[in-house]
Amino acid sequence: MRALLIDDERLARAELRRLLAAHPEVEIIGEAVNAADGVQQILALKPDLIFLDVQMPGGSGFDMLAALDEAPEVIFTTAFDQYALQAFEVNALDYLQKPIQAARMAAALQRCAMRQHAAALVAPKKLFIKDGERCWFVALQDIRLFESEGNYARVHFGQYQPLMLRSLNQLEEKLDPQHFFRASRRHIVNLSFIEQARANESGGLDLTLRDSLQVEVSRRRASQFKALTNL
Repeated sequence: MRALLIDDERLARAELRRLLAAHPEVEIIGEAVNAADGVQQILALKPDLIFLDVQMPGGSGFDMLAALDEAPEVIFTTAFDQYALQAFEVNALDYLQKPIQAARMAAALQRCAMRQHAAALVAPKKLFIKDGERCWFVALQDIRLFESEGNYARVHFGQYQPLMLRSLNQLEEKLDPQHFFRASRRHIVNLSFIEQARANESGGLDLTLRDSLQVEVSRRRASQFKALTNL
């Protein structure tokens, strides 16, 4: 596992290196000292795993994750316990409270190895979403609709509809066009959630999704939709 250490305290990073020295399966490929540095290092080095402090100058660990389109596995390391619930809501591997015990580190790494093995079998891509104090890691296959709200996008999955600071144009560049269709300026729809498509009076299409959501396909994009879905 290729790991990146993200913590603003030099001694904390040194302690992580000491603990990880007992685990030859982990290769430390770099360090970052704040959220902005962490984003740059993740994009450049593409680690499998990050050890992430919560409270850092210039932005929290959760803010850093929200700035990423895709995030590696995350083990939070912090001196505080009040973020534990929030950490597990974003599907973090573990939440290690400083001073970190060797046994807790070993358990977290074992959990990481098991998750990586499972991910290699199915490998669903995930999106990290932060809306206020709530955070989610969501498999793209579970998102039924992206809806534009200015510079934000409302993401529909399960019972949730949070906002994320991404435009539809930014999201469209990252999504697989074989699974996600740009229905209009306002909507990107997951094709697997469409239950019905009907022609409308404006020359476009009205889509009904699995949860009864209605999405209109513009006249210009209707032909693209028909070609994509063999209608």
